[in-house]
Amino acid sequence: MKTLTKITFLGTGTSQGIPIIGSEHPVCLSDNPKDKRLRVSVMLSWDDYNYVIDCGPDFRQQMLTHNVSRLDGILFTHEHSDHTAGIDDIRPFFFRQGDVPIFAHDRVISALKRRFDYIFADENRYPGAPAVAINAIAKDTPFSLGNRMVTPINVQHNRLQVFGFRIGDFTYLTDVKTIEETEIEKVKGSKILVVNALREEPHHSHFNLEEALAFVEKVRPDKAYFTHISHLLGFHDEVEKKLPENVHLAYDNLVVTV
Repeated sequence: MKTLTKITFLGTGTSQGIPIIGSEHPVCLSDNPKDKRLRVSVMLSWDDYNYVIDCGPDFRQQMLTHNVSRLDGILFTHEHSDHTAGIDDIRPFFFRQGDVPIFAHDRVISALKRRFDYIFADENRYPGAPAVAINAIAKDTPFSLGNRMVTPINVQHNRLQVFGFRIGDFTYLTDVKTIEETEIEKVKGSKILVVNALREEPHHSHFNLEEALAFVEKVRPDKAYFTHISHLLGFHDEVEKKLPENVHLAYDNLVVTV
């Protein structure tokens, strides 16, 4: 019998996080911990493995909060800063474990090499810099993660290609605006689906709440959790009351298993 996968929501916010610096918006001023959202990321744990999907600018804080002492790899959805800017903070893992495996589209790897050239340097490396083991991933090509297989899910973030991931009965999709029917078929049958729901108003590159709910209805998972949430979606507790029974707003530090 396969062991359960623990899914830890490290962050559930949009690119600026909640609260936004200097904002007087009521959600940004909320005292409810569920209204305070770091940049979006999840950690998947099973057996002795820990894998993180995306490592944004809050990565260090997230690792300390959850007392993570080992990291077996990072899966990148795409190259935007709120999903990649924390890569320098893999240094403690590198010093203990050696090169940290990363899994990403070739385009994302190229972007990381431009922004963090010192991490990818072959010669004259700075002695305090971390290093990574590169694993390029591609559409329609499953890959192994520890002792499990991962299916990449191809989606569009406006005009930018983004990968989501299905691991067993769990599917994680963020920064989705459109998704082809062939890719939707790969998501169907998931017991737990995580998908972005930015706000109520339409957005050019993200599902809004209506679109996210329609996608859940089409895919029909046992449970769905919304992430990549902005302050404009509203107060966590108020939005949660309006959702269908099997649909929830994720929040930072939420843990679910599948």
